[in-house]
Amino acid sequence: MYFIGPNDELPSASLADEDGLLAAGRDLSPQRLKEAYNKGIFPWYSEGQPVLWWSPDPRMVLFPENLKIRKSMRPLLKRERFRVSFNHEFERVIDECGKIDRKGQDGTWITPEIKESYLQLHQEGIAISVEVWDNEQLAGGLYGVYLKEKKMFCGESMFSRVSNASKFGFIRLVQHLEKEGVRMIDCQVYTRHLESLGAEEISRKEFLEYLK
Repeated sequence: MYFIGPNDELPSASLADEDGLLAAGRDLSPQRLKEAYNKGIFPWYSEGQPVLWWSPDPRMVLFPENLKIRKSMRPLLKRERFRVSFNHEFERVIDECGKIDRKGQDGTWITPEIKESYLQLHQEGIAISVEVWDNEQLAGGLYGVYLKEKKMFCGESMFSRVSNASKFGFIRLVQHLEKEGVRMIDCQVYTRHLESLGAEEISRKEFLEYLK
């Protein structure tokens, strides 16, 4: 693992260890985040730790054309069970994501520092949110970083207060991004839920090739 100062560049993602850990530091500025995502690196750490930077191998990704919509979801999509909006409530979405209990994790990884930096990225139009509404109630949502020039969306976190709400929002986001020419959605690490939606694991090397 590399230790980086505020003026140091992040090392190449290819140098991450077998667990995907690449570097540690203190800088979580919007400039650092933009550098990281463009190099295939993302932050993940708990409050009280230094900022830890990761690039796992393999990498979980979804190619939009491979999106799987289960039979149980099709009637919900057909009758527009939920209403979906983009970038209307970014701060609320990130706050709700921070409240979700994660198995095996103490507290939230969405620290005040994380929130502030992503809010700044949102103001720059780089971080985006998806809101899923059940009537006038925020039922679910997700947020991530949109690398338009690289035709890639990097998902960060999602939450659901009503059954199928986050899944509904994710499907609508993928369909929207595919129309905009996005070639890949970075899901970071494997989960059965993501696999059920069509995501797959590819090597870090292949992932970094897409970034080029």
